[in-house]
Amino acid sequence: MDTEAVHAGRDDLARQGLHAPPIDLSTTYPSYDSRAEAARIDAFATDGAEPDGPPVYGRLGNPTVARFETALARLEGTQSAVAFASGMAALSAVLLVRGAMGLRHVVAVRPLYGCSDHLLTAGLLGSEVTWVDPAGIADALRPDTGLVLVESPANPTLAELDLRAIAHSCGSVPLLADNTFATPVLQRPAEQGARLVLHSATKYLGGHGDVMAGVVACDEEFAGRLRQVRFATGGVLHPLAGYLLLRGLSTLPVRVRAASATAAELVRRLSADPRVARVHYPRLGGAMIAFEVHGDPHEVIAGVRLVTPAVSLGSVDTLIQHPASISHRIVDAGDRRGSGVGDRLLRLSVGLEDVEDLWQDLDAALGARRPR
Repeated sequence: MDTEAVHAGRDDLARQGLHAPPIDLSTTYPSYDSRAEAARIDAFATDGAEPDGPPVYGRLGNPTVARFETALARLEGTQSAVAFASGMAALSAVLLVRGAMGLRHVVAVRPLYGCSDHLLTAGLLGSEVTWVDPAGIADALRPDTGLVLVESPANPTLAELDLRAIAHSCGSVPLLADNTFATPVLQRPAEQGARLVLHSATKYLGGHGDVMAGVVACDEEFAGRLRQVRFATGGVLHPLAGYLLLRGLSTLPVRVRAASATAAELVRRLSADPRVARVHYPRLGGAMIAFEVHGDPHEVIAGVRLVTPAVSLGSVDTLIQHPASISHRIVDAGDRRGSGVGDRLLRLSVGLEDVEDLWQDLDAALGARRPR
């Protein structure tokens, strides 16, 4: 994993006399052979295959973005990956691909990221969703079911699912696993039977809070359909974002492991703190922590000074947010609470700061210690 993260997507650089990957900002490319260009566009229209030869137009593909896609597919252990302008654009493309085949029904397990939940519940893309517990997936499948959608560890409760068992329950229906929290460093869903692996690449893959993107790792057949949707809808990733993501992948294993070690120590301290009612932390580890406080969670948010109170996650700096107020506010209150997203729950994305500095800040933000 460490070696792949550094070298994937860069295999050809030395042969070109390059060390850093180039950024190709072109939106269009010259071609003096319009017959060959027509043939390549016909091939793309047929199966979504990346055009052979020189690029044609930025909406069909970009060499810098393609490097990131190649690298992410290698890390996730899939044939291909297709990048989009955001995680929600990536999920939307998956739903559009299945919907175009007349398979608009989705079976999903809560909790999911709040906007993913809203996209399904509101039927904004014409989809219909059935929410189930993992044990109910097989019974919920219908002839028009196009997708089973899960997130593990889940946002924001960090609940973990048995992806292999779920994939078995799906039968021939593709399982999409959101792997944003775990990253391929901790978990590779494709090895457990997921056909589609979704990332909000804005988070750990980029890793520095300065790029917005989404990506789906999958087999080449599905990738072709995703490229066709991306071309038609225009949800393309900017080349500079592709460059930043490729650079982010090179340090992904180091960042995830370092932040995870700090998170594990904070979990130990929070679990022993009388001001904290409950701590949620996945068995596979990671840098995300969810914890419920006895006091007012809004006072904790207001009290941090080193930790940044902000949405998003996966950056080199530590972030904290109140899911019921922000990331999952758009989810119906009853559904939100029913999936474990309570009003006293806080979500902490642990960064690369010193653990003692982080604990000092959290300790102060939690306020006066409650008597044991």
